[in-house]
Amino acid sequence: MPEPRPCPICRRPIPAPREAGQRRASFCSERCRQVDLGRWFTGGYAIPATEADEDENPRG
Repeated sequence: MPEPRPCPICRRPIPAPREAGQRRASFCSERCRQVDLGRWFTGGYAIPATEADEDENPRG
């Protein structure tokens, strides 16, 4: 059986799937899932963006 992963929010172990073939959960609870979603909505997480060079996006 694989080693349980820690929840990215609270660091508790994530329980293994109850049935064979069931996907592993990313969070230990619905609360941790909602905390993570809230962080995305409020800008707590962000994907860095870079300014496009003029050569990459010519206008004309």
